[in-house]
Amino acid sequence: RAMGDPVLLLIMLGVLFLSQWVSRTMRQRFVRFSKTPFKLSGREVAELMLKQKGIEGVQVISTGGQLTDHYDPRNRTVNLSQVVYDERNVAAAAVAAHECGHAIQHASNYPMLMARSRLVPFLKISNMAIPVLALGGAGISAAVGQTGMMLVCVFALGAPALFSLVTLPVEFNASSRALSWMEEAGLANGSEQAGAKKALFWAAMTYVIAALGSIAQALYFARMFMRRR
Repeated sequence: RAMGDPVLLLIMLGVLFLSQWVSRTMRQRFVRFSKTPFKLSGREVAELMLKQKGIEGVQVISTGGQLTDHYDPRNRTVNLSQVVYDERNVAAAAVAAHECGHAIQHASNYPMLMARSRLVPFLKISNMAIPVLALGGAGISAAVGQTGMMLVCVFALGAPALFSLVTLPVEFNASSRALSWMEEAGLANGSEQAGAKKALFWAAMTYVIAALGSIAQALYFARMFMRRR
């Protein structure tokens, strides 16, 4: 059974299909809600949310690319892509508020964000190990044995799976903070709030699918390891 569990293989293929579908749907929703005007630009939304939440020392800056928006805890910057930073639409407002949600998490030491940060070194090791395993698997197997090789593979793929799993509550919590603040601040009417919620939902689904894919890969190699014992 060198090919491992056919059921898990089918799951992995299903996750790949879902990933492509969710990514396409998310982009379509972003384009759709980008056509709904909003009173503030993404930059203005971010600056206002940070101010009202009492978050100091965080800078809102523009970054290149599309859908590259993120919060960087190392230099405390909310990085907004050009289509979010300058534009005045519901999608841009939702994304900007979401990234500020991460800044608030950081300022309040949100436990799951702290846990994800502690996993970053393991993720870096895993990212370096996976190509080494792919290129020099035979040599590593000869050095550590078949069992050792499988354990290394499980760790290399298990670290991204755990990181993706911990990422889920971080992302959902940031979206919840964003939507709650937009409602509390009276920035969005009923249709605007609904649009922001849908835009953030589909963005969150990309993280769900990524987690499922990572977990399926880790389970696949773990199952192979168990069968070889």
